[in-house]
Amino acid sequence: MEPQPTAPHATAADPGHAIETVFRLESPRIIAAVARLVRDVGIAEELAQDALVAALEQWPRDGVPDNPGAWLMATARHRAVDLIRRRENYARKLQEIGRTLDTTAPPEEPADPDDIDDDLLRLVFTACHPVLSAEARIALTLRLLGGLTTAEIARAFLTPEPTVAQRIVRAKKTLATRNIAFEVPYGPEREARLGSVLDVIYLIFNEGYAATAGDDWLRPALCEDALRLARVLSGLMPKEPEVHALTSLLEFQASRAAARTGPDGEPVLLKDQNRRRWNRMLIARGITALHRADATATGAPGPYALQAAIAACHAHAYTYEETDWKSIATLYGLLAARAPSPVVELNRAVAVSMAEGPAQGLAIVDALAAEPALRDYHLLPSVRGDLLARLGRTDEAREEFVRAAGLARNERERELLLRRAADPS
Repeated sequence: MEPQPTAPHATAADPGHAIETVFRLESPRIIAAVARLVRDVGIAEELAQDALVAALEQWPRDGVPDNPGAWLMATARHRAVDLIRRRENYARKLQEIGRTLDTTAPPEEPADPDDIDDDLLRLVFTACHPVLSAEARIALTLRLLGGLTTAEIARAFLTPEPTVAQRIVRAKKTLATRNIAFEVPYGPEREARLGSVLDVIYLIFNEGYAATAGDDWLRPALCEDALRLARVLSGLMPKEPEVHALTSLLEFQASRAAARTGPDGEPVLLKDQNRRRWNRMLIARGITALHRADATATGAPGPYALQAAIAACHAHAYTYEETDWKSIATLYGLLAARAPSPVVELNRAVAVSMAEGPAQGLAIVDALAAEPALRDYHLLPSVRGDLLARLGRTDEAREEFVRAAGLARNERERELLLRRAADPS
């Protein structure tokens, strides 16, 4: 008789692997739950790490528990109560929480009609608080919510590990010294703060989707982390249209990942991609999320809803030639009015060039030449080179592609631009 497989928790063959896997999956919820008790994400992370150390000591000896996540959560919460007991200024919390921890949930804070009672969501808003720099928000979010180590974050962003470590330490210290409340904001403040949360997730995804620097154009793990965070946020905030819209956008973008690079990792432009390699399951998920965004919207579509609608136009086209460029140009016009930026205008120029002709697109690009924000942006000369090539102005196009290659920091993208300079037709 063939031996029957056993459940992962029933064997102690590799407790180290089990501990690592469980902790990576459960650490965001553990930190969130403990942070609600101690009101400090830095201390909460330390207590979660204490629980991990306890697991490393006990599980190899006693075996992996039947419910390892619950074991880690209980251990971390008990350490939080021990900490509260040791601090006289937490005497009130000890009375309310410590004595009844095993039988009673922590007391509820004053309720707001729009409040969302979820510790994980509180952690999202805290890690992405605008008081922190964009770099600090990204690092702290990946650390606390993505479960990544400092070394993993440093590798993902090609940043020295000590720099990332300092950002995380400073971020936690800033949250503590500025006495940032561990809460989901209410009313008008929620909309402003939610924008910061969505921007952080989008920045993480974009760095994986088109790496700023380094030898690889794609970093799939970062895309996966951002998409997972967006999906979690959609579940936590089902009435927020822009949350669903961001999730939709990332689903659509992620669906193209397999077709965006060639056999040697070289970039493949949108018009050259084999669309049979696009992930139809992710496209279907993107469509569903976009429908949810539309169903929950009460006013004009937000920036992520417009970007998701643009991505949907590409997803619905089974060939490059079938792309509805007129709709895309119109959507970019709406996006430029809703969230104006030189980069949005540059993207609109591409869409206009496809819908109306390269000369019309070039006029928009030339109007952007003096924009300070685009002075060192390699895609400005890249787009201009493409438009000049389509107009038959090959010598000018070649100069633009060479200039773009000089500005590009990603090695793969630089190689692509130099190939286009060699043959701009």
